[in-house]
Amino acid sequence: MPYPPARAPRLSLPLVLLLSLPLLLAAVPADSGADWSAAPSGGGRPSFYCEGVPGAVLQDTVAVTNRGAEPLTVRLRAAGAGLRVAFAGPAALAVPARTRAEVPFTVTVPADARPGDAAGEVVVRDAAGLEAAVPLLVRVGGPRLAALTVERVAVHGHRITYELVNRGTTVLVPRLAVHADGVLGAVLDRAPRTLPVRLPPGSRLALDEPWPDRPALDAVTVRLTVTAPGAAQATGRASARFVPWAATAGAAAGALSAAAAVVAVRRRGRRPAAAQAESRGAPA
Repeated sequence: MPYPPARAPRLSLPLVLLLSLPLLLAAVPADSGADWSAAPSGGGRPSFYCEGVPGAVLQDTVAVTNRGAEPLTVRLRAAGAGLRVAFAGPAALAVPARTRAEVPFTVTVPADARPGDAAGEVVVRDAAGLEAAVPLLVRVGGPRLAALTVERVAVHGHRITYELVNRGTTVLVPRLAVHADGVLGAVLDRAPRTLPVRLPPGSRLALDEPWPDRPALDAVTVRLTVTAPGAAQATGRASARFVPWAATAGAAAGALSAAAAVVAVRRRGRRPAAAQAESRGAPA
């Protein structure tokens, strides 16, 4: 059950040392491999869980149990999730032998956080470098919006390239349909299919679609249509011209050769006529 949100971090909350240890193992603590462990306070919870809207400050408590016969010194930190976590008390926590220490902490949800789940860990580390990590899950509330766009569509050789952009607040699994029209009609038509990708909110993914049997000579317009559950249909287009350059180059070379031959024949015909004219004009 989540703890109620607070207006500001309460870092003055006192540490609690419990000298009696009945039923300490009722919860499933994160074991360090030594004589100490860490777990959410209160027992019965395998991880921390809280809910809040962007900008909220949430509270919970971590319990560090020293089962050994010697005092224990540990440091606490948070990892992952992109959340601001602040622990009460000193940076180095001293836990007497056979004692449990409870450390309150606050979690601040960023004001620009997107609705959804953010996962992290509360990590406890002792002087020898041994660590125990307790999962931390924060569910960010707010409107859930599915929005998807397809951008930068282009044709390169025998491939169609494009980018999918998740502009909403939920993870999307897109579906893609491909269609292309040439001068004389449709030259490509692929039914919608689910792509093997998951798009987190705000992500952009570059993909490509093979087109091994594209026309050799044509002018085409390619249309990509993408959909996702809850999102409006999005369309992207690109135009391309296909020319068989090898055959065109061969034809051009043949035409140039024929033109050169005609010019040569004409030049040969002019030389005898010029010679005759010179001979007629010469004195006897």
